[in-house]
Amino acid sequence: MNFQGSRRRGEDGIAMVIDLLLSNARLVLGVGGAALLGIATLAVKRLIERAGRAADEEKVEQKMAESWEELSLVSASPTLLRKGIEGVVMKHVAKASRQKKADLCQQPETASLDVQSKPESKSKRLQLCVLSLQERLQQYYHTRAALAPREVQRAQSLALDICTEIQGFLHNRHPDMPLGEMSLGGSLLDDLQVVNADHACLMVPLQLEDSLWRLIPGEETLLTHPLHWMVRRVNLEYFPRGRSYWDRHLVGGYLSAEAVVNMFSKAVMETINWPSISSTLDCLVRPVLGGPELRLEIRPSSEQEGAESSDQPLFVTMLPVLRQEDVVLTAQPELTSPWVNAWHLSLYPWETQRLAQLDTADGGCRRHVLKVLKAVCRLNPALRPLRAAPLANLILHLSDSEGDWSETSLDVRFQQCITELIGYLEQGAMYSYFKPAVNLLSGLTEDQVDQMGFMLYCAVSEPEILLI
Repeated sequence: MNFQGSRRRGEDGIAMVIDLLLSNARLVLGVGGAALLGIATLAVKRLIERAGRAADEEKVEQKMAESWEELSLVSASPTLLRKGIEGVVMKHVAKASRQKKADLCQQPETASLDVQSKPESKSKRLQLCVLSLQERLQQYYHTRAALAPREVQRAQSLALDICTEIQGFLHNRHPDMPLGEMSLGGSLLDDLQVVNADHACLMVPLQLEDSLWRLIPGEETLLTHPLHWMVRRVNLEYFPRGRSYWDRHLVGGYLSAEAVVNMFSKAVMETINWPSISSTLDCLVRPVLGGPELRLEIRPSSEQEGAESSDQPLFVTMLPVLRQEDVVLTAQPELTSPWVNAWHLSLYPWETQRLAQLDTADGGCRRHVLKVLKAVCRLNPALRPLRAAPLANLILHLSDSEGDWSETSLDVRFQQCITELIGYLEQGAMYSYFKPAVNLLSGLTEDQVDQMGFMLYCAVSEPEILLI
């Protein structure tokens, strides 16, 4: 591939750099590898050309969208990461891009009469040049990560209404079922939800007799998995089966999480008169069937909240839980499959509590950084496989070595999180802060790791690309 014959003299330097890289790549990678590298650099070169092209300011947003699409095409060749070439390419391209940006900011006002006639468009362009990373992060947090209090209150109110209806139904239909007080939990309650208040968790605590049941840590079970706990029925010689309500869900002497979920699916999801509840709450409530989760979809009526909000459903997940001191076990077959007896040890309460304690002790912005990272991963297709747990543990690990988490260091900590995350992806492992035997990246495929690694490598020199 040849990039000679540029239309402008200012592009000669960039073309020479790219041509030099490609010529050397042929020697190292061969024709096939150089072709892949050429496709990637061509897309990035076109991105830089578009940034320096003099055009009407009305087409800025359209060009940004096209540039983002071409950047996605670049990430379609993630295998270049493992050949150590992307660092060289992005280093030179980022340097040239910064030079182009500086030239744009220093252009004389007489360069274009159209810009003078449109002060609003000019101010937007100058704002992109002037804003620091710290200011961009603050802007991103308030516009993308943080939720409006009214939106959070609306979601919590709907979830609590559903909670009241379900608990009342179970009390009337199954008065002998030993259940604790249902409550909301998860990110919506802890102010860690980002982008949209679109999901909530309804905790359904099961009450077990201490003398009849024993919670066995995952390391002591036959599964030897630290997050897969089991609940054993004990003292059968003194208290035979039938003395406990939950004996009916025993499988091989253990309380089966899958059997408990199936019971709630039949007793709640398939039995409650949802049209009647929808009429009572003035919203559409229906179960989401066909999956392992106990999930409800709620859509507010257009008369109550407006047509726009009715297009954003709220998903409420019923989660059977067992609590013993600071241990919280959840019935989530999707996480413990194929073991029907296994319960999942939830580390979320420990992680959330630790982050809150650290921020309270030094007035830090750890939760602030976590919400920004969660929003970035949710809105960026390449980073979407990264869930909240790895991001929270990333910050917890970083807190052990970094003491300055003040609001003024938000940009430094954000860039450091990107660098640390690249290191974890290269190793293929990020171990849990509270359970070092657990690899939080074990569920990612090789292709997902490559895609995320490429995007993060690009963000090392230009972190603003994550805030688009």
